[in-house]
Amino acid sequence: MVEEPALRPTLADVARAAGVSVATASRVLNGFAGVRPETRTQVESTMVALGYARQRAARMAASPRTGSIALVVCEDVLRLFADPYFMQAVSGVRKELPPSGTQLVLLAVSPAEPHPTSVVQYLKGRHVDGALVISMHGRRPLDLDWLDIPLVFGGRPAHCGAPERHSYVDADNRGGADRATRYLITAGRTSVATVAGPQDMTVGTDRLLGYWQAVADAGRSDRGLVVFGDFGQASGEHATARLLERRPDVDAIFAASDLMAVGVLRALHRAGRRVPDDVAVIGFDDLPLSRRTEPPLTTVRQPIEEMAARMTRELLAMINGSATPCRVVLDTELVVRESA
Repeated sequence: MVEEPALRPTLADVARAAGVSVATASRVLNGFAGVRPETRTQVESTMVALGYARQRAARMAASPRTGSIALVVCEDVLRLFADPYFMQAVSGVRKELPPSGTQLVLLAVSPAEPHPTSVVQYLKGRHVDGALVISMHGRRPLDLDWLDIPLVFGGRPAHCGAPERHSYVDADNRGGADRATRYLITAGRTSVATVAGPQDMTVGTDRLLGYWQAVADAGRSDRGLVVFGDFGQASGEHATARLLERRPDVDAIFAASDLMAVGVLRALHRAGRRVPDDVAVIGFDDLPLSRRTEPPLTTVRQPIEEMAARMTRELLAMINGSATPCRVVLDTELVVRESA
């Protein structure tokens, strides 16, 4: 008779290694509130290190399928429905689902929630066969490393201790930002600023790095030309107003999202600056609204629907038995219109 290996970690092993009680480890495992953040992080890290989550996943592999997957958007509900990026992502996911008969469950969780227990419980309860996760802010609001379901991230996850274990589909954010900034510099613009995105997201840091690469290659180093927004329109408008007060000599702005670029255009119009005569503007995303701005927006196109569709195909393959992590980076393209 073949016995089960004795070295398979138990919850008691996790608790002992993390220096907590079994009850505390159980509360963390089940997503309950009332656990200090540092304790939660310690227990979750220990689970990953001991392979506890992977063992649980193996034991549950024979669980019946639900016929559903989740799209977890790590933004509040108002942002989810106000930003057309997310609707394009939903469209890309849904295009891949009808042939498989899989249903889509949409979950929104705000980064402001310290421990979104209801969402964690839902995912841990295996009400879905897997999850697509987009718009992660570092580890916030969900630490998903140790869940027992297949996961595919939209964008390279910044929080991973072992990134080789995670599947993601990303766009060439750094290359796209580099290309946009070089275009402005080559066009003869002398004070090229950027409205950068959140720096707790890899998409935000990568686009800022792309900007800095182009600036450095051009022999420029003026750090007074960087302001920050949250990818939303209002933040782009407010950031541009601050920028113009500090640097009235700005003659070009690369905004790290189209919505922020719309805010940039509004701020420039209010300040009496002509686009592109006085200030050239480039966005990022190529959302449908970029063709309807005044003037039409030059932007970096990322294949949003294609990214979401690829994420979905990869997740369905994982659910059906493919355990090989994928790391896909899709190309971006500069689309020149009248704003630059």
